Amino acid sequence: MLGSILEGFFNLFVSFNGMFYIAAYLIGGIPFGYILAKYIGGVDIKNEGSGNIGATNVLRVLKQKDPKLAKKLGALTLFLDALKGAIVILVAKYMGANAYVLYSIGVFAVIGHCYTPFLNFEGGKGVATGFGVLLTLIPIPTLIALAIWFIFAKIIKISSLASLIALLSIIISSYIIYPNGLPGTITHTPLLVIAFIILYKHIPNIKRLIKKQEGKVVWK
Repeated sequence: MLGSILEGFFNLFVSFNGMFYIAAYLIGGIPFGYILAKYIGGVDIKNEGSGNIGATNVLRVLKQKDPKLAKKLGALTLFLDALKGAIVILVAKYMGANAYVLYSIGVFAVIGHCYTPFLNFEGGKGVATGFGVLLTLIPIPTLIALAIWFIFAKIIKISSLASLIALLSIIISSYIIYPNGLPGTITHTPLLVIAFIILYKHIPNIKRLIKKQEGKVVWK
């Protein structure tokens, strides 16, 4: 029985679609924030601030050293983390992959970012990478969520809370716009899986929010 299961997984990952999943995981796992902060900013962000490798911690940590550089590297991290969520999906779509494969690629990209093999399976929160994935697959709900994130980030200046509110908004708007399932499918499961991963990675932030200890971040 176990041998059959392992053989099934092996056949999946050596298949045409499996190569996309592996590529999505590995590309999603590239820790751009860590690389940019360490080799351009001269700071190991895994040992500074929240220890997260995302754009918010890049900005927070480097702002103490060089505010202008912090803003540039934070924005670049945000862009690259979003791009790595989209790039394999775009290639697979060009090569004719079906919708279910595309959504699976998106899930693997987010997992790669959150549990990167390049940093002992520790990674970021998945927000920017998830945004890149979902902007490619369901652009209208994602743009709605982006607008909501921008508004709340400006008002409350707490990145994690703004991200969680935006995450909730993309789920709600997706169910409203696509009541019968995500485009090309009959289910919302891939979106819910991505949302669960992002929510799970935000548990420490949620605990700090409850205790009113979550720090604010100002992108200026």
